[in-house]
Amino acid sequence: MKDGYLDFANSPFGAKLINALGLPKPLQLERYQAGQPVITGSVLVGGGEQSSLLEALAVFFKSVGAQTLAHDKLPQWVSVANKAGLTTGRWSLNGEKGEKVKVLVFDASGMTDSTQSDALYWFFHDAARSLLPCGRVVVLGRPPEECISPRQATIQRALEGLTRSLGKELKKGCTAQLVYVSEGAEAQLESTLRFLLSPRSAYVSGQVVRVRKPVGSPQQPADWSQALAGKKVLVTGASRGIGAAIAEVMAREGATVIALDVPQAQAGLDEVAKKIGGTALALDIGVPEAPKKLVDAALAQGGWDVIVHNAGITRDKTIANMKEHLWQQVVNVNLSTQERINDAMVASGALKSGGRIVCVSSISGIAGNMGQTNYAVSKAGVIGMVQSQAPILAEKGITINAVAPGFIETQMTAAIPFAIREAGRRMNSMSQGGQPVDVAEAICWFANPASSGITGNVIRVCGQSLIGA
Repeated sequence: MKDGYLDFANSPFGAKLINALGLPKPLQLERYQAGQPVITGSVLVGGGEQSSLLEALAVFFKSVGAQTLAHDKLPQWVSVANKAGLTTGRWSLNGEKGEKVKVLVFDASGMTDSTQSDALYWFFHDAARSLLPCGRVVVLGRPPEECISPRQATIQRALEGLTRSLGKELKKGCTAQLVYVSEGAEAQLESTLRFLLSPRSAYVSGQVVRVRKPVGSPQQPADWSQALAGKKVLVTGASRGIGAAIAEVMAREGATVIALDVPQAQAGLDEVAKKIGGTALALDIGVPEAPKKLVDAALAQGGWDVIVHNAGITRDKTIANMKEHLWQQVVNVNLSTQERINDAMVASGALKSGGRIVCVSSISGIAGNMGQTNYAVSKAGVIGMVQSQAPILAEKGITINAVAPGFIETQMTAAIPFAIREAGRRMNSMSQGGQPVDVAEAICWFANPASSGITGNVIRVCGQSLIGA
């Protein structure tokens, strides 16, 4: 649905009026266009004492052809960058602030005590006003649960407060994320940085990502613009909205897509499949025989590489007014069916080793929502499934992750009463609703063969919603 306020706020007259009244001023977000560079602008690099990820960063920036600059308090970046074949320089001279930049990256991996936090202050104090609109901030650290001392774990955990606050302060469509990198997982950073530092992550902010040692054999796409070339991807609930966007983005990245939805949605399903050159599969996944039918279909094609569990339903009522069958329908379709399909596909080998499972949860499963106890149970259960299954599936070389969308502009949200719809749009750091493609881009990142170090993650695609943070 079109957001009239967003358009008005970005018109000459509207911008003046909104500034005068002190109202939220959402910015038109930059979104990825096929073929564009990962980063369009300079990158300012900072770090704390004993930064341990600088070499990995240099390799990444060389790979994407980024122009980097060193903050005054990280002069060693110049030598590290030059060694990697990067052209770089100092950001400021004689105490004067340097040029505007598109990306801020801070390596906090070497911080072992809270007394070292001044390095964070000086970097972001100096650079916050120099970030261009729709800029990106990424802080890199070590997982607190893997730290060798309580003090190290303390300062590493403190980074979450920093990035979430930055996401709310920076405005102008900028995002801020924290990436925890396990020891030995440095080489697994590229797919995550390609997502978080590019327009693909337009509606993702204030998130914490954990990058671990690879699950199965590490893979690198021959062509990052066609990262899913040769992969077969099942997308459920694909006839419209978010599901259709997922199918389109997967196809854009080179995948062969099996688009699934209920038989009643056959017309829309056929249209999506035709548009992307995929296959339409009309099937009600809630019926008992669905897992076997999917196994048979996958094995007939030599197995599938990715399963995207997008299909879901709502049957909203307060629990006091809810009929038992409404509870059962929602939990069955949104959660229990996913468990049954995963079990059948993995046990049969229909989901290949090195496969990816990506689930769609919801911010309702994180924060709860009035009149949605059944839906919130199902979507919180998806989070529990992802986190509990990750170590089990890792033994089979399979990753499992989830996205949790917030307010996304779809036919479903268009039916919400005006006042509630406007609140959903404005109550986030971007002051606007997301687009289906925003969810699709995050799912595509999880599905990437180079994302073998990412499993058990749940990432909100909500513009950093003020609810459920």
